[in-house]
Amino acid sequence: MAKSGYGKRSAPDQRPRTRDDFALLPTRERYVAGFVDHLPDGAAMSVKTLAKQLPLYGQQAISTSLTALSVAGHLRRVRCPVTGTGDETRWVFRTFWSRTAHDNEWWNTYLATEQATATAAPTPEASARDTAPPPPWVPAEEPSSPPLSAPEHPRTEQTPEPTAVPHQRTPAQAPDTEPAQPATAPATAPATPHTAGTSPAYLALARLGRNDHRLTLSADDCTTLEPLAAEWLARGVSVDYLTHALTAGLPAQVDSPLGFVRRRLTDKIPPRLPAPGNPPPGAPPPTHHLLVECTDCGRPGPPQALPDGLCRPCREAHSGSVDGESSPHPAEIADVKAHMSNLRGLLKPV
Repeated sequence: MAKSGYGKRSAPDQRPRTRDDFALLPTRERYVAGFVDHLPDGAAMSVKTLAKQLPLYGQQAISTSLTALSVAGHLRRVRCPVTGTGDETRWVFRTFWSRTAHDNEWWNTYLATEQATATAAPTPEASARDTAPPPPWVPAEEPSSPPLSAPEHPRTEQTPEPTAVPHQRTPAQAPDTEPAQPATAPATAPATPHTAGTSPAYLALARLGRNDHRLTLSADDCTTLEPLAAEWLARGVSVDYLTHALTAGLPAQVDSPLGFVRRRLTDKIPPRLPAPGNPPPGAPPPTHHLLVECTDCGRPGPPQALPDGLCRPCREAHSGSVDGESSPHPAEIADVKAHMSNLRGLLKPV
């Protein structure tokens, strides 16, 4: 039940669970409500998922039962906007469930609060729960490895010290520090040329000569110009934008590619724009409101426009089905009889 699809969220103000919580509901609705009530928060509550878990009823019966439970005041389906990286916004579908039935006024008041919005999209809590189990296993494995590696390092460190200390103690203490530095130097020394030579700015400069032979740069030229090109990328431009800005409108002959590229990197540097995730200072924080979704057809709208969790067409259809096959109005019966008699008169031969 951990699949996505209208994840369950428990509403507040619920009475303790008893055996007679759904005694007033019909048999099918009582069966579905008892199953949903025992689901944990975050469990999927889509019609297809519930139909797989409840073998007595199919998807159509489950959909009708959820509609009846919505009218009875036990659940509301909502859409919650969640802002991701940049300006993109995605919608999360949730189902608020209450063991205790509430009226429309209570649901409208609760869904309009900040608590409902925070409860509808608790993404940090889910990630914390997912990352909680690994730590108990990690420490169990880590302590076993350090004791094995710990004695090895002191042994290797103690072996060079007695040989180096008696002969090189008087000349200077730098040799004593130098053996310690080579231990770290091999780790950092290859890293610096590797990162410097394979940075996006360096590679963009190195490819200029392949795109246009007039801007062929040597390795030293690329290293010299790399900080200027990195400043372009730090301001949010792409490598393609940088390449186009440096190669557009070249003269027929470039005598000094190094000086030409340095001049363009300095003169055409783009402005620094604020990060997309950071709003400008003084701007009001974005307000996120929940949209209630019709339990039957899925049409979204504000809570006030969907009493009982149903839109107007679905509510009228549901009220008609609840009333049953009500007897038609006498005027309608008279109209049908008159229409049928007229049809029979038209069918008679002249």
